[in-house]
Amino acid sequence: MRVLAINDISCVGKCSLTVALPIISACGVTCDILPTAILSTHTGGFQGYTFRDLSDDIPAILAHWKSLGLKYDIIISGYLGSISQIDMVKSVKKNFLKEGGLFIVDPVMGDNGVLYSHFDQKFVEEMKSLCKIADIIVPNLTEACFLTNTDYASLTEDGYDALLQKLKILCPQPSVTGCDILRGGKKYSAVFYADLNGSVKQYATEKVEGTFHGSGDVYASALVGALARHVPMDEAVRISADFTKNSIAQTKADKTEARYGLNSESQMLPFLLALDKVAQ
Repeated sequence: MRVLAINDISCVGKCSLTVALPIISACGVTCDILPTAILSTHTGGFQGYTFRDLSDDIPAILAHWKSLGLKYDIIISGYLGSISQIDMVKSVKKNFLKEGGLFIVDPVMGDNGVLYSHFDQKFVEEMKSLCKIADIIVPNLTEACFLTNTDYASLTEDGYDALLQKLKILCPQPSVTGCDILRGGKKYSAVFYADLNGSVKQYATEKVEGTFHGSGDVYASALVGALARHVPMDEAVRISADFTKNSIAQTKADKTEARYGLNSESQMLPFLLALDKVAQ
């Protein structure tokens, strides 16, 4: 089983490829990487960070890979800094995904109801076109709203099912993270997702209050690792959501600054044990 993760490298602040590579690899899966950019830190909570777009380096990398005959069982794309990089990912899918392979898109564009500063509506439209050729998409709630022209500010728990139905027009299996719900007066954070039959389902974990950078990357990476081990979607969502929630709880208990990412390392063994119980 060979996975390709397309994302940026943030040298400080656990997210993107520095999260994807260790988590997917720990699942016993070969994980290759295609960096889209390199940053001194990620962009959440840091000022004065450096940023280098790697678009000019990518064609030579892909040409070398093509000469090696590389093909991938799963390709997951994350942060893409430009429309040209969206086009590049489409080409990577066409040329490097095995027949019958799985293409997963994490449409990184925004959070807390707003787009990141360097993205605009044109980028959103192009991201929609990438989602249309994906097998699974893993947006957060903000990104799901932009992909479906849904008003984030007025969205309530009652609207999550309808949001999933709209996303299914773009991609048959959306998986939306960060959906807040109330159960018995307690707050939960839920993943709303569609299974292979198109049924909308949810899996909720007790909400840990606070802002935690990189949680979406942890969830997406764990989901890829689980699916690479042939874990059914329901179990893959459950295990990945639990791992993410436990990593958030550990980070809060450690009183780590949120901008430095999740302390998922100590939660890796329970995650892998849960994976082994259901892996096929």
